[in-house]
Amino acid sequence: MFRSIYSSLLILLLVSCKSNETVVTEPIITYKNPVVNYSLPDPTIIKANDGYFYLYATEDIRNTPIHKSKNLIDWELIGTAFTNETRPTFEARGGLWAPDINYINGKYVLYYSMSVWGGEWTCGIGVATSDKPEGPFTDHGKLFRSNEIAVQNSIDQFYIEENGKKYLFWGSFRGIYAVELSDDGLSLKPDAEKRQIAGTAYEGVYVHKRDGYYYMFASVGTCCEGLNSTYTTVVGRSDNLFGPYLDKEGRSMMDNHHEILIQKNTKFVGTGHNSEIVSDKKGQDWIFYHGVSVDNPKGRVLLLDKITWKNNWPEVKGQNPSLESDIPVF
Repeated sequence: MFRSIYSSLLILLLVSCKSNETVVTEPIITYKNPVVNYSLPDPTIIKANDGYFYLYATEDIRNTPIHKSKNLIDWELIGTAFTNETRPTFEARGGLWAPDINYINGKYVLYYSMSVWGGEWTCGIGVATSDKPEGPFTDHGKLFRSNEIAVQNSIDQFYIEENGKKYLFWGSFRGIYAVELSDDGLSLKPDAEKRQIAGTAYEGVYVHKRDGYYYMFASVGTCCEGLNSTYTTVVGRSDNLFGPYLDKEGRSMMDNHHEILIQKNTKFVGTGHNSEIVSDKKGQDWIFYHGVSVDNPKGRVLLLDKITWKNNWPEVKGQNPSLESDIPVF
C-alpha cells in the first residue's frame, strides 16, 4: 500500500516538473532560397576588416546597393556605393552593372561596368575606391570603353592577383579577355596587351584558385528574359591563370566547351553570374548567384549554395538551386 502511494506521488511530481520545464527553442540550422527575395543581380562579396560580409549588386536598386551580413543568410541593406551626384557618368544614361569588390593596398576597390542595352561599343569598365566597405566610394572614372580596347561589349569585369601582378578579366559573349593593371589597380599598365582567354559563349567570369588549379566560372545563355531566361552557370579548369581552360574531356573553353555547375529547376530559372567563393569556419565553400523565382518572377533574386569538390572539380548538389539547406557555420 505504501509503495503504491509513493509511486503515485512520484508520478505526480514528475508530471508537475515536466509541465513547469522551460521550453528551449531549437536554433535555426537551415536556410531557404532565395536568401534575399528581391532583385540583387550579379552579386559580388567580400569579408571586410570589421568581420562582416559585404555584398554589392547590379543597380536594380539605383547607385549600386550594398548589403551587410555576419552569416551569409541574414542581409541588411545599408546604402549604396554612389549617390545621384557621385555616380559615374562616362556612359550617358548608362546603368551600373556587375560590380566587383576587392581590397587593394589598404583600399576597398570597386570595379563596375557602365552600359545601356545595345551599347556594345560605347559601354566600358570603371573603378571607384573607398576607405570603408560601406562607402562612400569615390569614382576614378573609366579604365576603358569597348571602342578603345577593341573588344565589343566590354563589361562583367573580374580582378585577380597572381605572382605580385594585378589583372582584369572581362567580356560578354564576344570573347573573354585579360589585361594587366597598374600597381594600384586604378588603370591599365602602360603598354599592356590584352589576351583572349575563352570563347564567345560566356560572360560574368570569375576565376578561383584552389590546390594548384584555376577554375573559370562563367555564365551562358540569356540573363534577363524573366521566366524565359536560360542563364546557366558553367566552369572549366586550367593549371595556368591564362588557360587553356578545359572541360573534363579536355575540350577548351576557347571553343565554348565547359561543365555545367548550376541550371534551372522547378522553382528557379536563369541561374547565373556567380560571386566569389566564400569559406565558412568549417572550411565549407559557398557561392552566391542570381536567378528568377517562379513564385516571384520580378527581377533576379539572390541565391546561395554550397560548393563541394570531387576529383578537383566543383559541384553543386543536383546541379540546381537548393530549396532548403544547412546553414553556413560562423
